[in-house]
Amino acid sequence: MNNLLDLYTDYLISQNKYATSTGFSDLVNGSISHDKMTRFLNGKLLGSKELWGYIKPEVRSVEKGGGALILDDSIQEKPYTDENEIMCWHYSHAKGMHVKGANLLSCIVQYDDISIPIGYEIIHKDVSYSEIETKKVKRKSSITKNEHFRNLLSQAYNNKVLFEWVLADNWFGAKENLEYINNVIKKKFIIGIKSNRTVALSEKEKLKGDFTKVSKLDLEDDQSIKVWVKGIDFALQLIKKVFTNEDGSKGVLYIMSNDLKHDADYLYMIYQKRWKIELYHKSIKQNASLAASPTKRVLSQANHIFSSLVAFCKLELLKIKTATNHFAIKHLLLLKANQAAFLELQSLKNLYQILKQEKDLMQV
Repeated sequence: MNNLLDLYTDYLISQNKYATSTGFSDLVNGSISHDKMTRFLNGKLLGSKELWGYIKPEVRSVEKGGGALILDDSIQEKPYTDENEIMCWHYSHAKGMHVKGANLLSCIVQYDDISIPIGYEIIHKDVSYSEIETKKVKRKSSITKNEHFRNLLSQAYNNKVLFEWVLADNWFGAKENLEYINNVIKKKFIIGIKSNRTVALSEKEKLKGDFTKVSKLDLEDDQSIKVWVKGIDFALQLIKKVFTNEDGSKGVLYIMSNDLKHDADYLYMIYQKRWKIELYHKSIKQNASLAASPTKRVLSQANHIFSSLVAFCKLELLKIKTATNHFAIKHLLLLKANQAAFLELQSLKNLYQILKQEKDLMQV
């Protein structure tokens, strides 16, 4: 690993405010200058290919049958950062509104309790356009999120990552994605399906064009049926799951799978592994300083994001070796830092008292 990358990613794990080149230089007592770290962040663009090169040996050491590829995106909000093609406005499904920040699509491989990012794409809104009615200038991506989704699957497949399942939520249930997984890489998937999608309940109904909205189907909780989703040639298993929200209200989740052999309980058990990527999102934000970079250039912002993912990988490897989760490791580091600061303060106070006593004696 590049020595500067190694040190910078350690810095991202150990610091708890803003990750700056000056702050890093101060931490290492000037042994690495502010300018040198700035040149590193503004040097070669580091991305998904370099992440795989870094983590490949560790993946090979833990991979096993039954693994799952989990893909999802997350927005790191940066409301006060200058806008560019990375730091711009994206629609947040969690908030139901547009927010300003960086949108990251990640692919992690999961084996038992081990979750490792093996690829990612930063959503670049590199095309500017003007709305006809409002004349307002907006941004859009030249590559769609679903295209990025398939590219990440292709990378994992071509890198010979060992996995059996592809898991994603309903925002990635597009026809092209399902056909790519089923027909091209020939893997099993369990992916959410929106309730307004239409399905046929038999091949005969499909040929007749007799389709029904998923939400209109008379399904019980945990019930599964064989369906043909409109526009897709192969049959799928559709499963309904009723859950209770934190506020006590009921919600309904529909998932679909090209696995027609296993029952609903088994498939839902596998699908629950998808929540591992939510822990990943939380950790890169809180433990790997994803949002902590004050840099304003696209290149340095992209390389900071790459470094945050490498920092997550370091935490995951430490978790494996120490049986301690990311948040506990971060807490321990901050506790040690606070203890060192506290002891230094006591030392300064003692020194002050000694100097004061000496001054008082001289005045006697």
